[in-house]
Amino acid sequence: MAAREPEEAHRLWTERFKAGDLDGLLGLYEPTATLVHQPGQVVSGIAAIREALGRLLGLKPTFDMPETKPAIRCGDLALLHSRWTMNGTGPDGTPLNLGGTTADVVRRQPDGTWRFAIDNPWGTG
Repeated sequence: MAAREPEEAHRLWTERFKAGDLDGLLGLYEPTATLVHQPGQVVSGIAAIREALGRLLGLKPTFDMPETKPAIRCGDLALLHSRWTMNGTGPDGTPLNLGGTTADVVRRQPDGTWRFAIDNPWGTG
């Protein structure tokens, strides 16, 4: 299932992340999408996003996106903002307690669905 409206993209991302569904997550991205997987670390393309998200899913963290703001639309583009939190244990055994507010761009596809063009979970601070 793909996002039929821009606001659905974050809900679907959260559901698939919680389920550990890497292929489902990747289906939410454009083939040439860009992901800021850590502040200052940007990857582009499905193969690089698969690697980054796969490492993250491997940590088996808890994830929540409790607050999603209405999308800001401009034609076939939409800007999404949502708060998120992630908790778990890092690869070195240290506690992992992260959170932020996204600044993501989704684009309407020819079939009418919306996919991530830019996924920036560190977007607004």
